[in-house]
Amino acid sequence: MTQEDSSIKPNISEQEVDSIVLQLIEWHSNDVQVEEKTFLDLLKHSLSLSTVEKKRVIDAVPNLSQFQFDELAKVFIEEREKFKELSKEHPDDIKKLLKKQQIEWLQLGDIYKSELANKSKEDADKQKADEIKKSLWL
Repeated sequence: MTQEDSSIKPNISEQEVDSIVLQLIEWHSNDVQVEEKTFLDLLKHSLSLSTVEKKRVIDAVPNLSQFQFDELAKVFIEEREKFKELSKEHPDDIKKLLKKQQIEWLQLGDIYKSELANKSKEDADKQKADEIKKSLWL
């Protein structure tokens, strides 16, 4: 483990990230047929998408069409096959990409965990404000 790797201390486990992202993927339109766990696996293990790009895909889920889901899945599968071929010639490079992907997945989880905490706080603050308004108008 390099010094850089040891300085990264995620506040979330891989299973927690998977759970959060799976819940977000399930928010797709009722008109769209998606195998959520398969899509999660494809997205999670994409070696070409950055954390920001993965977040963009997840955040767009409620608005994605069947065609868009199908095309994304197709691209992720093609990507996986190409990296599998590359791993035969460049195993060390692929191992580095895999390690980077794992770290970025945890970072993505930290982002969503933070967003969920902020949303909960905002909701609680709004509820308190509403209660104060009600009590003042009695």
